[in-house]
Amino acid sequence: MNFKPLGERVLVQRVEETNTTASGIIIPDNAKEKPSQAKVVAVSSEVKEVNIDDTVVFGKYSGTELTLEGSEYLVLETSDILGVIA
Repeated sequence: MNFKPLGERVLVQRVEETNTTASGIIIPDNAKEKPSQAKVVAVSSEVKEVNIDDTVVFGKYSGTELTLEGSEYLVLETSDILGVIA
């Protein structure tokens, strides 16, 4: 993949959440919300707060969805990122 975000933006790929509850109940795909955590795949040269391979948390309706080489990604502005999971 050859995509470089411009401005203060990052390219992320959502982290899939588990499909079962702690008690073993399976949650169907249509009942789940899209995850609000993602792995950073690319960063623009202007971004200093996050790095590639960081896991970030972002707002529920943030970003622009993008499909590259058959995989789904999200382009986020750094202001949409709420924090980095350590």
